[in-house]
Amino acid sequence: DIGNPPFGHSGEKAIGEYFKTGKGRRFEKILTQKEYQDIKDFEGNANGYKLLTETRKGVEGGLRLSYATLGAFMKYPKESLPKKPTKHIADKKYGIFQENLDSFSEVATELGLRPRGKDGAIGFCRHPLTFLVEAADDICYTIIDFEDGINLGLISEDYALEYLIKLVKDSINIKKYNDLIYMEDRLSYLRALAINTLISDAISIFLEHEEAILKGEFEVSLMDKSKFKAQIEDIIQLSVEKVYQSQEVIEKEIAGYKIISDILDVYTTALINKREGSSSNYDRLMISTLPGPYRETTGSVYSIILNTCCYVASLSDSAAVHIHNKIMGKQL
Repeated sequence: DIGNPPFGHSGEKAIGEYFKTGKGRRFEKILTQKEYQDIKDFEGNANGYKLLTETRKGVEGGLRLSYATLGAFMKYPKESLPKKPTKHIADKKYGIFQENLDSFSEVATELGLRPRGKDGAIGFCRHPLTFLVEAADDICYTIIDFEDGINLGLISEDYALEYLIKLVKDSINIKKYNDLIYMEDRLSYLRALAINTLISDAISIFLEHEEAILKGEFEVSLMDKSKFKAQIEDIIQLSVEKVYQSQEVIEKEIAGYKIISDILDVYTTALINKREGSSSNYDRLMISTLPGPYRETTGSVYSIILNTCCYVASLSDSAAVHIHNKIMGKQL
């Protein structure tokens, strides 16, 4: 999931909270309203686009993907403000940082994506293929997270299999299913059937609404139109109750808030001090631990802070824990 920070979606919130209610609030007076919104509402989708297109020394244009690929990647083709201006699915979140607006405007122009922003705000219609990318993501996390919950023992087998069977009742081979002795095999069979069922449904919905999608007039996700919507919502609700809100996950998220806040505080302070010519020896030592591209302080305060957020977002859970232990002096 390119662009997503450590500790999942709670990692996004932790980055934002540091700037919204933590020590990072000091930057509010320095940044423009939209720049500050970018970091206090840090968005993994926007970070993903930045990663794909970021030019570095000797690497012009990032991964140099096609316009169509970048367009299909962009689920939320708008800037961070205004927040949720309409109920349109493309306005649910934002997907473009302020520093990437020119880049995506070029993509949108080349692809013929119609502008949707009002009163000077930048926003566009989705690329048609984005609806299929989104459906693939929705299908995978709905079914795979549910399966993980079962395998981890957070969701009882009988309860879970009943939910999946409701979803695949029209395509299940009962004899084949009953011949499977082990729970893992039954679960794998139902998972494959469920994913295939939802893929077929998503394709049918896309074709049914193709004209509206091509005109930029389709306003919901494909799975919102699914004939299996009730079953999907039941599965998601059970996953929320048993998996996402399990004690293990909650404890991990709590630790993640502290870890991310501390890492951001140390690095943003060190980099801004360097930019202002007031670095301490500790600041210089901390900057030396950053990868080369993240040590730059020649740009604006906004670019320095955003790059630091993106560095933190690039870390795995274990890497974030390791760096935090080093910073806190818990590990040599």
